[in-house]
Amino acid sequence: MNKSRKPKGAILLETKKHYYITTPIYYPSDNLHIGHTYCTVAADSIKRYKELQGYDVFFTTGTDEHGQKIEEKATEAGIAPKEFVDKINVSIKELWKKLDIDYDAFIRSTDPAHEKNVQNIFQKLYDKGEIYKGEYEGYYCTPCEAFWTESQLGHDHTCPDCGRPTQLQKEESYFFRLSKYREKLLKYYEDHAEFIEPESRKREMVNNFLKDELQDLSVSRSTFDWGVKVPFDDKHVIYVWIDALSCYLSAVGYGTDEAQFNKYWPADVHLVGKEITRFHTIIWPAILMALDLPLPKKVFGHGWILFDNDKMSKSKGNVIYPEPIIDLYGIDALKYFLLREFSFGADGSFNREKFMRRLNSDLANDLGNLVSRTLSMLDKYNDGYLPEPTVDEAVDSSLIELATTTYRDVDAAMEHFQFSVALESIWNLIRRSNKYVDETTPWILAKDDSNRARLDTVLYNLAESLRIVSVLISPFLVNTSKSIRKALNLKTAPTWDEAQRWGLLLAGEKTKKPDVLFPRLDVQEELKRLEEANAALIAARQAEKKLWSGDGQDEEQATQGKAPITLEDFEKMEIKLALVEAVEDHPNADRLYVLRLKIGDTKRTIVTNLKSKYSKEQLTGKKILVLTNLQPHNFRGVESQGMLLAAEDDNGKISIASTLEEMADGSVVC
Repeated sequence: MNKSRKPKGAILLETKKHYYITTPIYYPSDNLHIGHTYCTVAADSIKRYKELQGYDVFFTTGTDEHGQKIEEKATEAGIAPKEFVDKINVSIKELWKKLDIDYDAFIRSTDPAHEKNVQNIFQKLYDKGEIYKGEYEGYYCTPCEAFWTESQLGHDHTCPDCGRPTQLQKEESYFFRLSKYREKLLKYYEDHAEFIEPESRKREMVNNFLKDELQDLSVSRSTFDWGVKVPFDDKHVIYVWIDALSCYLSAVGYGTDEAQFNKYWPADVHLVGKEITRFHTIIWPAILMALDLPLPKKVFGHGWILFDNDKMSKSKGNVIYPEPIIDLYGIDALKYFLLREFSFGADGSFNREKFMRRLNSDLANDLGNLVSRTLSMLDKYNDGYLPEPTVDEAVDSSLIELATTTYRDVDAAMEHFQFSVALESIWNLIRRSNKYVDETTPWILAKDDSNRARLDTVLYNLAESLRIVSVLISPFLVNTSKSIRKALNLKTAPTWDEAQRWGLLLAGEKTKKPDVLFPRLDVQEELKRLEEANAALIAARQAEKKLWSGDGQDEEQATQGKAPITLEDFEKMEIKLALVEAVEDHPNADRLYVLRLKIGDTKRTIVTNLKSKYSKEQLTGKKILVLTNLQPHNFRGVESQGMLLAAEDDNGKISIASTLEEMADGSVVC
């Protein structure tokens, strides 16, 4: 340490504290876009920030892999559901690795230990009388895997969450006594004002869901098989409310490592998208109350990232993927924009041009410029060595005061996950440091040897400011922080205490000018490059014949961005008009039909998942367009000899393709 100065500031935590943070247990998809990565990037930054403060942090993410949607998709692919989700999980983990997400547990709802926990939890709730058997009738949304009452539905019986059509279903079910927890939940909200953030989410829960009586919750299904069996009734599988939500318990040792579980539970915060806040603030705490387990300290319902103020959708062709951005501009540029541009509790709009301009202004002009000019002047005026500061002036005190107190503003903002506010506070210091260069004019001081002591002080102060900046940005811009610290010849990882103290750089240490951290961009040229890279990724995924078509919330069937084909490619396709002679239930899959077709003089069988869209009567006798030279696929023991053609809009409405005029079956589409 510089012996001429006593470092200012106090040491933070002496006793290690524990902190548990989770993202949602995501529905598995191998096409995660910017909106999906938002929450995970935020959680990763919180983990790194709390660790910087001295906390022992456990960070959980994972995938919810059971349910009807997965079963249907796997059936379409002709493989077992577990094989299907295994394949998808590889791509998810690859993306988190590319983003340098430092999670501690990646929990899958298909993990054997978790499945055992789910059965034990269900049994415990049943034994306590919290679960009972009954019959459910309601409107079911397959993409959202949710039942809705008549009053909750949108126009034409559409799902209030995703806007897609629902189907009236009636089935035997086990129910959780959610109705008994309404008053307890309202009392808990009142006594724990910090439980739901932002405040608007709490008002929504109270006014929209707890204002009137709660209905008991269906927690099992008997119309599909892909799930954890009810331990005492194997006709039923345990539904998502108990299965997926209890992943937060399993991931941290519930049922397997009680010491670890007791160390970290209750969770300090569940980060969730606003569309699933009610599951985490009504259903989840009620289940925990029934299990006599402590409730999480906070549930934060963040907003969505839109694209030019429109919801991202593959069918609209406006999906932005993180991989091209990382490849072209680096991890830190993407993370900075996501955390700086948007208020975490509200919706935000991703715009490519805003991204480029933010990168130029904040990262290249402000931070990059400060790093470059500081280390360049050290190299030019002192051969790269850190000088000894001796001559102080008022302007130095102003800089030092801001540098050693900025952490307070960051702490205040991070208490409520206001990433944008925290980063703006740090950038105030960066801009003040750049202004300090202009105020002290080191290039003028260097012209006269009599100013040598003052020049040394200015150079040291700039380097110290840069050191503190490297600490403050380390939870958000990990690689940039490391580059700055390496250039300053700092060999240890930063601690939060360092951001509160001045004078930690050692005079005489050799610095090294790093490569340009953030080069300035030609916005129009880069917009073209990024758009081409994003389109190339979409085309590559389609060329690889990815099987997944979306998460039921914001990734509908891909209908745009496909690579063009030649006339010769089209001529390879044989599409004919077929007569549906009979429609049968699939013998081994509740959600599938088997269509018996007449195509001229030949007979064909096709398996389709349109059972939830059309009745047998609606399909029988209908003439449909069929791709007849598709290689046959076996779907649960029935060979499908072709594929029918249909259109699907953004709301999930499906219409089977046919002809405008009456034509004979066997007619060829040309």
